[in-house]
Amino acid sequence: MSLDLKIDGPDREHRPDHLAQNVLGHEIDRPDGWLKVKGEATYAAETFPEGLVHGILVRAPGIGRVSCANLEDVRNMPEVLAVVRDERLLRNAAQGGANEAPVQGVDTAEYVGQPVALVVAETFEAARHAAVALTVEIDGVEAPVDPEAVVPEEPDNQISTRGDLDGAMRHAPYSIDVVYTTASMNSAAMEPHAATAVWDGEVLTLRGALQMLKFNRNELADSLGLPPERVRILAPYVGGGFGSKLGISADCVAAAVAAMELNRPVRVVQHRRDVFEVNVRRSETRQRIRLACDTQGRLTGLGHEALVSNLPKEEFFEPVLQASYFAYAAANRDLRLKAARINRPATGSVRAPGEAVGVTVFEAAIDELAVKTGIDPIELRLRNIPEKDPDTGVPFSSHRLEATLKDGSERFGWNERDPAPRQRREGEWWIGTGMAAAFRVNMITPAEARITLDGDRATVESDMTDIGTGSYVIFQQIAAEILGLPTGKVDVRLGDTAYPPGSGSGGSFGAASTGTAVWLAGMEIRRALAERLGCDESEMTLRDGYVTHGNRRVPLADLVGGGAFSGHGRVEPGDAQEKVRQATYGAHFAEVGVNDVTGEVRVRRMLGSFSAGRILNPRTARSQCHGGMIWGIGMALTEEMTHDRRDGHVVNRDFAGYHVPVNADVPPLDVYFVEELDDWAGPLQVKGIGELSICGSGGAIFNAIHHACGARLRDFPATPDRVLAALS
Repeated sequence: MSLDLKIDGPDREHRPDHLAQNVLGHEIDRPDGWLKVKGEATYAAETFPEGLVHGILVRAPGIGRVSCANLEDVRNMPEVLAVVRDERLLRNAAQGGANEAPVQGVDTAEYVGQPVALVVAETFEAARHAAVALTVEIDGVEAPVDPEAVVPEEPDNQISTRGDLDGAMRHAPYSIDVVYTTASMNSAAMEPHAATAVWDGEVLTLRGALQMLKFNRNELADSLGLPPERVRILAPYVGGGFGSKLGISADCVAAAVAAMELNRPVRVVQHRRDVFEVNVRRSETRQRIRLACDTQGRLTGLGHEALVSNLPKEEFFEPVLQASYFAYAAANRDLRLKAARINRPATGSVRAPGEAVGVTVFEAAIDELAVKTGIDPIELRLRNIPEKDPDTGVPFSSHRLEATLKDGSERFGWNERDPAPRQRREGEWWIGTGMAAAFRVNMITPAEARITLDGDRATVESDMTDIGTGSYVIFQQIAAEILGLPTGKVDVRLGDTAYPPGSGSGGSFGAASTGTAVWLAGMEIRRALAERLGCDESEMTLRDGYVTHGNRRVPLADLVGGGAFSGHGRVEPGDAQEKVRQATYGAHFAEVGVNDVTGEVRVRRMLGSFSAGRILNPRTARSQCHGGMIWGIGMALTEEMTHDRRDGHVVNRDFAGYHVPVNADVPPLDVYFVEELDDWAGPLQVKGIGELSICGSGGAIFNAIHHACGARLRDFPATPDRVLAALS
């Protein structure tokens, strides 16, 4: 049996508010926390099956036809077991969310750094030595590597026009027409991509660093030519993903092919330089923003045009315009995405794909308009909040932007700010403040989960992953609440395709999707318990392992008896997503110092106010927002993947050259949540939180830079050389 739900309309019952255990909405410790602190949580490269051997990826030094002149010599080197040059190896990592193999092949290199072979040896050292010894020769071809130098595509589904934007720009009292650029970025997860594959002659078992196992199994099976039921993937702990592990990567297929060929377990761990070139990156963007408004600051025209890139044959394009469709009202609109096919490493989803760069740039442009009109940046935004989705005309399921703007501005002390730039100086430092709004689409995807109640102990199972976001504790809280158990009585098992297929970790939809499936599984058990009691489910109270109905109070274990209850939940998005626009909102505030001598920018404090449905665990939600805001610091000030203009290879392909924010870069971060229960978000009223806090955070920093020193930068990140150039 299964309790299925298709979300077609609002759920106004608000059942979580009427249950008795009172663990939802509280800061419960993560059950996996101590395991990670003690080193007992095993990651993809931390299992040691008997007979384990080691593989090293060999990558192409150029673009063109590939050959290996000394292939046989390397195969005969000491301890070398195989040099795999198999057409099933991946050209690049999968984007994720598919059920088929990504682009495969080793005979042609489409970009510098593409995997073209795997060397397997008895020891890691021998494999590494042989991989370095393998000579890869390229019969080079001319290939475009600069997105500005090719004629871009213009996908039909990425164009939205209304009215006459050009006319609105000509006749508006105030207008801006500006171009911003954002750099290519890497997910830079702490755990590198890794896979350990075991083949028993019938089933391929792979322990991998992956985010979406129900898709990953199908991708891997299709790559290998196996039916999905003969592939099992385990990923109980993942050391960060941020989109780079949505799909299977080169290490997964290479390890699996080698394990099947050698009939021995094979481990492949990507070097950090592999991680930067072999897996998906965020596309660089060139964004043109056109805004026109009347004397009251109400937008009459809105234009957003973005140029992004990807490899040939790839379907993904960074959805830069995703929030611009609905963020602000304007009668005359022109939004269009252009995509250049170039031979750089593939682009794909990196945390908050689309809005992370789109909202950040758009909110910087909105600040430019606010300065030009002389209207306070918050007031300008408030005057342009739409009553309904400007793109589709459907109503919003809820809209809390105004609440977050007012909450954040009051907590930050925005009203104490002198609106004129270059008004505050401390020694060499100009001090200023800036703000930006945050927008993020809200999604729910198909997901399943199972709960088994045995006595007074419950076990939750789903192939859902925890990539550091808190899935284990969230599902523990949901199950504990609905079954009336202390959280210590609920075990959560995740990251195994032997369990029901969850949503996977991506798009900030995990808590809402798989969490709802857990809720439904628990509700099925509640109904079975109520049937045994002879009452309606809503008439009984479950709390602390006891069931109360009327004047009767019995231990839950006694009601369960000698057997066990099993509940299975399944959720699907349904028609709700067509009837209303669902989104999450927020407001970012930042104070920065800009050094007038060196061009250095220091973020002194940041505050975010966010509205994202029911907050299941404030601690994990706050942690996610901290991470997003820190990502915004990196986007604004330090993170930039640099590609060689001649062949497109990544110049700064490690943490020595690619600078993520470190402790010294991050000031105190204040995070607050504005209450929201969106009935269209399902029975839990849960919405995505993880990616919302990235969207716009870098824009607030850029706006603060302008307020501090009067210099307006339009190229992300604001490195000292760019700041000094703007100051001069």
